[in-house]
Amino acid sequence: MRRFNAPFALAILATAGLAGCATSSLDMAPDSPDRPWQPRTDASGAIVPGPAGASGASSASGASATSATPSGGYTLPANPALAAVPPPPALEQAHEYSLPELIDLAESANPLTRIAWNDARNAALAAGIAKAAYLPQLSAAAMGLYADAHGSSTSALGDSSATASGHGETSVLALNWLLFDFGGRAARVEAASQGSVIANIGFTAVHQQVIFDVSVAFYSYQAARARIDTTRQGLDNAEAILAAAQSRYKHGVGTVIEVAQANQNRAQAKLALVQAQGAESNSYLTLISAMGISPLSKPKIATLPTHALPATMNDSIEQIVSSAIARRPDVLSAYAAERVNLARVKAAESEFMPKVFVSASGAYHTGSSSVSAVPAIGQQLPTVNLSGGHYGGSVIVGVTIPLYDGGLRSAVLAQARNDADSATTRLARSREEAVRQIVAAQNTLQTSLSAQAAAKDLLAAAQTTYDAAFDAYRHGVGSVTDALLAQNQLLVAKNADADSYSGALSAAAALALATGSVDSIPETGSW
Repeated sequence: MRRFNAPFALAILATAGLAGCATSSLDMAPDSPDRPWQPRTDASGAIVPGPAGASGASSASGASATSATPSGGYTLPANPALAAVPPPPALEQAHEYSLPELIDLAESANPLTRIAWNDARNAALAAGIAKAAYLPQLSAAAMGLYADAHGSSTSALGDSSATASGHGETSVLALNWLLFDFGGRAARVEAASQGSVIANIGFTAVHQQVIFDVSVAFYSYQAARARIDTTRQGLDNAEAILAAAQSRYKHGVGTVIEVAQANQNRAQAKLALVQAQGAESNSYLTLISAMGISPLSKPKIATLPTHALPATMNDSIEQIVSSAIARRPDVLSAYAAERVNLARVKAAESEFMPKVFVSASGAYHTGSSSVSAVPAIGQQLPTVNLSGGHYGGSVIVGVTIPLYDGGLRSAVLAQARNDADSATTRLARSREEAVRQIVAAQNTLQTSLSAQAAAKDLLAAAQTTYDAAFDAYRHGVGSVTDALLAQNQLLVAKNADADSYSGALSAAAALALATGSVDSIPETGSW
């Protein structure tokens, strides 16, 4: 029989144990794809890592974990720490906020602007990190040593033993400084600096988008508010038609059908009012969401004054494009990205060149040793104690020349050149896309202005028709059908007027965003 090899068996058992440790964490996952996961929770109800359905362990905070009560469903336990709703921003309850005030509140409270600000700060710090490559690197190190040895021997001359011990400390101060690298550091600093420009442009673009979103939501809310006024007026008109129908029926002039039709028209007007109120609530929530503040906030919104809008635009599309193409954030960002990639090409090319460096170090060492021998051996004393210290230092100026790296530098350079070519292509595409968006926004605005002018004419005609039809019906000349039709057409015309006015302002905001000039977004309804 082969002799049992204990070390070999121990190694097998250790390997098996480690493999078991790696797969044992599977019990933290759900047991089945078609069964709910029962998470482990601590005493407060927060979910903690651990096997599903286990109890008695401890969470990271030290609280004991308990098993969630099996419910058979997919509702997760509530974490009390997340139940607190952030308080809404301090608002003046009696103040009606205008569009500029809402925009100012959004820019300070919207999380997107803060995230963009942090991204810009990080990009600026990255540029500072790249510039640090020009400075020397200074480091310090300290090391300690302790050794102890004991030995004994037996010979014809007798027994002897010796004990030796020693300890010491070494302190080292080292300096490394890259003196010249054929523009590699300069290229990396340029790339990082252009990255900061891109982040700053992105910060501005986020603010432009927030201004645009708040403006469009504000205009939509004003249109929804106008629809409520329109439907209320429509309900009043329906009430007037019903009263006229009942009066005619009471005097034996009208019919039951006329009264029924008038009642149906009033019910439809009530339904339209309810729907308009629901749309107004939804548009209000959309405005609050665009601002980025808590939905529990209830700021009062000022009414948008109505002003006459121009029927056409004075500037040609060529003038708009030529003055706007160079200030759009996406075009400016694409241009900066092109410069980033060109700088990376230079940095990759510098890796083929030598580098000149200087390195210096200084060290101080102290130590002591003790040797004891019993009995004394030869001329050696029974006990010897030695101690001392010394300094050391060096300064090295050298050149490193890359010779062979298996094609790594060539591959990195090829990638950098490909990225630079793609960046140039993206810049050209961004310019073309900017022109397309500007032309589309200008067309939309022109169409919206024309629609608003047509809606005003329609409203005037519908008002005249309704007044005539209602007056005729009330005096027994016209029919209730004509009055009801005129009343419904008047409601449609009023809604079209409100929607076209809001649409024209929204189209103007879209053109301002497309041209990168959100400062020109109409704020008070004036052009």
